[in-house]
Amino acid sequence: MLLAKTLRSSTFRLALIWIAIFGTVVAALLAYVYLSTASYLRSRSDQATVAELAVLRETYASGGRDRLIATIAQRIADKHLSDVYLLVDSSGVPLAGNLAAWPASLKDAEGWGSFSAPDWKPDAEQPSLLRATFETLADGSRLLVGRDVQELDQLAMKINTALVVTALLIVVVAAMASMTITRRTVGRIESINATSRAIMQSGLSERIPLRGTRDEWDELATNLNSMLERIETLMGEVKQFTDNVAHELRTPITRMRGRLEKAHNSLGDGDAHKSMIGDTMADLESVLRIFSSLTRISQIEATDRTAAFRPINLAEIAHEVVELYDAAAEEKGGQINTVGDPRVLITGDRDLLFDALANLADNAIKHGREAGRVTVEVRETEAGASIAVSDQGPGIPGDEIRNVFKRFYRLERSRQTPGNGLGLSLVAAVARLHGAQIEILDNAPGLTVRLWFPASARPGLEANGAVMTTKRPIGDV
Repeated sequence: MLLAKTLRSSTFRLALIWIAIFGTVVAALLAYVYLSTASYLRSRSDQATVAELAVLRETYASGGRDRLIATIAQRIADKHLSDVYLLVDSSGVPLAGNLAAWPASLKDAEGWGSFSAPDWKPDAEQPSLLRATFETLADGSRLLVGRDVQELDQLAMKINTALVVTALLIVVVAAMASMTITRRTVGRIESINATSRAIMQSGLSERIPLRGTRDEWDELATNLNSMLERIETLMGEVKQFTDNVAHELRTPITRMRGRLEKAHNSLGDGDAHKSMIGDTMADLESVLRIFSSLTRISQIEATDRTAAFRPINLAEIAHEVVELYDAAAEEKGGQINTVGDPRVLITGDRDLLFDALANLADNAIKHGREAGRVTVEVRETEAGASIAVSDQGPGIPGDEIRNVFKRFYRLERSRQTPGNGLGLSLVAAVARLHGAQIEILDNAPGLTVRLWFPASARPGLEANGAVMTTKRPIGDV
C-alpha cells in the first residue's frame, strides 16, 4: 500500500526526472572523459614514436645505413623497450628489426598505419595491435618505427569501464536514496492523512504520532497537534457555552410557561387574553422542545455514550415505533406498517435508536402525501443489518440532500409544517455513534431513508465506531 503510494507520488516522479537529467549529464561527461583519455594516450604514444623516428633518421643521415642497422640492433637488444623496428631494402628484404616482414597494409611511401603481427610476441593469446609510422630513406630502403598500443587501448577501456560502473552506482544509489526519501515523506504524509480521516470520523481527540526524530516532520506534527488541541479546546468551550445556555434558559422559560398556564386557567372563557396566553404558551413549548433536542444531540455526541450499548432487536424497535405512530398516520388517512425479518440483532443504545427511528417515521408521516403509506423495513444480510423508512411524498431535491442533516435546516415547502429542523440532526448523530451508514434513496414516488449497521455491530463483535461512506452524498453525518 505504502509502496504503491510512493511510486505514484509527485516527489518520486520529480526525483526520477532529476535522476534522468543527472544520468544524461554523467553519460555525456563519461563520454568526454573516455574520448579525451584515449586521445591523450594515443597522442603521447605517437609523439614518442615520431621522436624515435627522428633519432633514427639523424643516425642514418650521419652514419649511413650500416650505422642505422647497428642502432636498431641496440634498440632491439634493450628488453625494457616495447617499440617495433623494421628496416628493409628497396626490394622489401628485411635488414634489421624485430618484425619478420613488412606489413602488407603499409603500401604508401610514408605515413601512419595500424596492423597486427603474429610474430610480435608469439606467446600472446592473440596478436597485439601495433601502430607505426614509416618513411622511405634516400637509398630506397624503408624504415618503420612503431609501438604496441594494445595495452593503451586496454587501459582506456578499463578507465571507461570504471567510469561506467561508477556512473551506474551513482544512479542506483541516487534512485535508492530517492525511493527512501520519498517513502519516508509519503509515510509521514500518510500518517497525517490517516489522522485527518480519523478526526473526520471520530472527532478532534486524535493526534498525529511523533517519531522522536525532531526533524521538520516532527515539528509539523507538533504544530498540527497544537492546533488540534486549540481547536478542541475552543469547540469544547463553544459546546459548554451552548449547553449552559440551553440549561440556563430552560429553567426560567419553564417558570414563565407555568405562570402563563396558571393565568390561562384562571381567566374566564370569554376573556380575549386567554387566546394570546395560549399562543404564547405554545411558542414557549416549542422553544423548550428545541432546547431539549439540542441537549439530546449533545449528549449523543458525547464519547461515553457507547458504554450503554447492549444487544437489541431492531425489528422489535420498528414494531414499537409503528404502534406509536399508527394513530398519527390514520389522522392523515394513511397507514404505517413494518416488513422484513422478525429478528435482527445489533449492539447499540436502544433508546437512541428508538428516538432516531421515531424521528424518521414522524417525518415520513408529516411530509408524505395524504392517505399515503409509510413502510418501516428491517433486514439482515452478511454485510450487516439495515432499517429503512419509506414514504410516498414529494421527496427531497438532489441539491438539498447535503443540507437536510444540518441543525435547524428545513426545506422551503416544510416551513409551514410544525417542527424545528433538528430531527434529522439527531438521526445523523445516532448513526455516527453506531458507526452506521445513511442512504437517501428515491422511492418512486417518495423517499427512503435507510440506516446500514456494519457487521461489526452484531452482538459479540466490537463496533468500530466509524461512519461508513454513503452511496449518495448527504454531507457530514
